[in-house]
Amino acid sequence: MAEQRNIPADLVEIGTLARPHGIRGEIRVNYYADSLELLRGDVVYLQAGNKPPRKMEIDTVRMHQGTPLIRFVEAPDRTAAEFLRGQTLLIPESALPELDEDEVYLHDMLGLSVVLDATGQKLGVLDHVLFHGEQELWSILTPGGKEILLPAVPEFVADIDLDTEIIRITPPEGLLELYM
Repeated sequence: MAEQRNIPADLVEIGTLARPHGIRGEIRVNYYADSLELLRGDVVYLQAGNKPPRKMEIDTVRMHQGTPLIRFVEAPDRTAAEFLRGQTLLIPESALPELDEDEVYLHDMLGLSVVLDATGQKLGVLDHVLFHGEQELWSILTPGGKEILLPAVPEFVADIDLDTEIIRITPPEGLLELYM
């Protein structure tokens, strides 16, 4: 299970910083958004573990072989960028664009109940989201404290209802048996 962070309510996690790239202070970003537009502002926040987030000024943002690279004014070289590795990248919630009617932000789904679509049986709550390459995995925490990892693909997610705070899933055959 992932370490719980104390993210202020007005900030939203949009990625994590990976390893530095080159010697000029650029760092790879495990980025959760579809567009780099969220990084086009001048300021973002970084959070190390459970420490309070701190404001950082963006110097440059660019794509390199499908991976976003970001450089901060406060980290002008590789050594400084190395100290940022693993930190959470946050932006103000007010900077998020409006969604279409059928879209949902990940941070709005965290903590929702996850139930089996066929039976209504509650499995647990959506605890956090992992990104492995192009694959989004949902970590569902059962009442007994077990973690179930579900690939977040349309075939397995039947419905997300923010009003009732319920996510209905249709996991692939045999998946739940691996965890229970």
